[in-house]
Amino acid sequence: MITLCIIIAAYLLGSLSSAILICKLRGLPDPRTQGSKNPGATNVLRMSNKPTAIAVLLFDVLKGTIPVYGAFFLGLEPWHLGLIAIAACLGHMYPIFFQFKGGKAVATAFGALAPVSWSFAAVLVITWLVVAKTTKYSSLAAIITVSLAPLYSWLIKPLYTPAVAMLAILILIRHRSNIWRLLTGTEDKFN
Repeated sequence: MITLCIIIAAYLLGSLSSAILICKLRGLPDPRTQGSKNPGATNVLRMSNKPTAIAVLLFDVLKGTIPVYGAFFLGLEPWHLGLIAIAACLGHMYPIFFQFKGGKAVATAFGALAPVSWSFAAVLVITWLVVAKTTKYSSLAAIITVSLAPLYSWLIKPLYTPAVAMLAILILIRHRSNIWRLLTGTEDKFN
């Protein structure tokens, strides 16, 4: 019963679109109507500035961290933690408060995965940074990082590998349009 309550809470927390809310507070347009039309930190960076994008990133990370870390401290099973992480990401992707039009959930997934271990979180960040810096594609960095996450989990904390793999598959499915644009050479780079 406690797992179900946390899953619902995680979805509702995930549904709070920080990109839309922060843009509204800053007098900026809805990020779903600008740039890549994705309500995430990268698109907010394209249409605004670094402090605004960092605020979006931080809140998106916390949407994954808070429910998963809370459930971890309550002693829930790794499988249940995976379901809670997925619920938070689904809330970000399909927010009930914003007509089910959300983002890709990369930062929320990172926040949900970070409690696995600090070394695991560090490897994810390093992978994303190296790929993003090398290629200038935020989406490619996310795709490669999330694809390697189950391997990293298996090497660092094998107990969580099935849950990490479930989340990785969800994020990859959400990036299918980015994958197509990368393959066809039409994906936007960032500065």
